[in-house]
Amino acid sequence: MSRPRILLTRKLPTEVEARAMRDYEADLNTDDRLYARDELLARAADKDGLLVTVTDRIDAKLIAALPAEIRVIATFSVGYDHIDVAAATGRDVTVTNTPDVLTDATAEIAMLLMLGAARGATAGAATIREGRWKNWAPTGMLGREISGKRLGILGLGRIGQAVARRARAFNMTIHYHNRNRLRPDAEEGAVFHADAASLFRASDILSIHCASTPETRRIVNAETLALLPSGAIVVNTARGDIVDDDALIAALSSGRIGAAGLDVFNNEPNLHPGYLGLSNAFLLPHLGSATLETRNAMGFRALDNLDDFFAGRPPRDRVAP
Repeated sequence: MSRPRILLTRKLPTEVEARAMRDYEADLNTDDRLYARDELLARAADKDGLLVTVTDRIDAKLIAALPAEIRVIATFSVGYDHIDVAAATGRDVTVTNTPDVLTDATAEIAMLLMLGAARGATAGAATIREGRWKNWAPTGMLGREISGKRLGILGLGRIGQAVARRARAFNMTIHYHNRNRLRPDAEEGAVFHADAASLFRASDILSIHCASTPETRRIVNAETLALLPSGAIVVNTARGDIVDDDALIAALSSGRIGAAGLDVFNNEPNLHPGYLGLSNAFLLPHLGSATLETRNAMGFRALDNLDDFFAGRPPRDRVAP
């Protein structure tokens, strides 16, 4: 019996590719090129499934053009806003993601961003690298402590809860906003805010962990930034489109927002150039899940879902249909 044929749209960790080659007729992207739409469709022409990533725009037009043999799309990510789930459902194409496995790695990056933004790491590192550090000064390079501050978490899901657990080690008070309040045992003493505006007002540091949805896109904007306490810090490890770049850049430039730590951006990697000249913007190139352990786990989880699908079992992480 022939093995299922799958396309891996990006180069994945060595152990993940080895397993894919062992169990499938796998078409690898050995050069790690970003496939244009036409090339992706050409490579998908004789396949039974796709293993895609967040850099692939699997929109309705592309889904409509996929060969009828493709019945499953496994994404190497937790988020799946790059896939038109409604279009996939309309064609009865199963879509899966990889939750759980990147929680700790992303929470660690959120804490790094929080600390880097609060302590002026961007300006400090530039001073060292550019040879401008002359001596220690009692009033030089003053940042802010995060210890004892109010941490507002926009979206207290798996990653948000992991950040909250780490933040408690800094004696931070946890506040959060979700569509629905969590059970008391999941809250672990966190203060629930029924609306986002209330959360913003109570956040010395705002950490964004919600999904990108029509309701959350640009929820961090000029109006909501104005609700934050003066000098507040904004951290984003979720999705770039949750933040209005022009509004955040203006608030950082004026000092109304003290600092920002950002790992995700609109239109990445072509982020808004306004961030680049801001010494109070601590920027990372989407490193949230970038550990070998996590990327292996993501790949194995995606392959687990493909294994289930082709064995006739419901995939563990099915998000559509």
